[in-house]
This record gives sequence, C-alpha cells and structure tokens, in this order.
Amino acid sequence: MRKITDKVFDRFKDETGKAYLKFEDLYIAVLLVYNDINKHLPGPHFDPPSKEEVRALMQECDMNLDGELDHEEFVKFVKRLTKDTFIIVSQGLIITLAVAPTVALLTKRTTEGVPGVGKVVQKIPNAVYASLVTLTIVMFQKAAEAKAI
Repeated sequence: MRKITDKVFDRFKDETGKAYLKFEDLYIAVLLVYNDINKHLPGPHFDPPSKEEVRALMQECDMNLDGELDHEEFVKFVKRLTKDTFIIVSQGLIITLAVAPTVALLTKRTTEGVPGVGKVVQKIPNAVYASLVTLTIVMFQKAAEAKAI
C-alpha cells in the first residue's frame, strides 16, 4: 500500500511542485489510489468514499491543522481510509487458500469410489489435486467478478 500512496503523492508533487495536498487534489488522489487498488488486489471492486467522507477524514489526519496533507499525513490518511478494504481482501484470500484445499481433499475421497473416475483420482497426489481444485475455485471467482463488472 505504501508503494501506491508514494506513487500517487509523488505524481501530485511532480505536477504541482508542492509537497502537500489540498482537498481538491486529495480527492483526486483518493480516486487514483482506489483505481490502483482495484487493478492490483484480488476480490470485489471497491468504490471510493464520498467527498464528505474524504473531507471528514482529512480533518482527522491533518495533524498540523493547516488544511493540507503532507506526505506522512497522506500515508496515514490512506491507511485509515483503506483498512476495511484489506480486511475484505484478506478474508477472501483466507477462504480461498485455506478452505478450498480442505474441500478438495474431501471431494477427492468422495470421488475415489465412483466407477471410472475413482481410479484416476486415486493416482493424483493430494497436493496436486488440492492445487487444481483451488485454482479452479479462483478462476470461478475471477469469472464471477468479471461478470459483475
């Protein structure tokens, strides 16, 4: 996340020559941060906050009360703004990476008794089978996300 915030802040610093963000620039920076989050993180599309939410959080993070955010204030601002986003992404990853292999091994045991399929399934090592099922689940999640957009 620090990489994204540094990139966005440096972009404004290079364009304006100023090492701080006023509200108008801050809101555009928030949109750029959310654009990068949606490009790089797995999971659902995250909508940026409203201008009112940004304004309220800006006031909380403006430590020197000058109506502008410097680089460190901006980093703190983005961390607070996106903390729920990372909780959602983490939960999705935990479900995919922990639950999917368990389900895979349970389905493997179930299908071992099916005529024709069972002998093939028995020959596949558990680790490979779990990886294949997990990969399939991730692909289905990505396909569902693509349809939702």
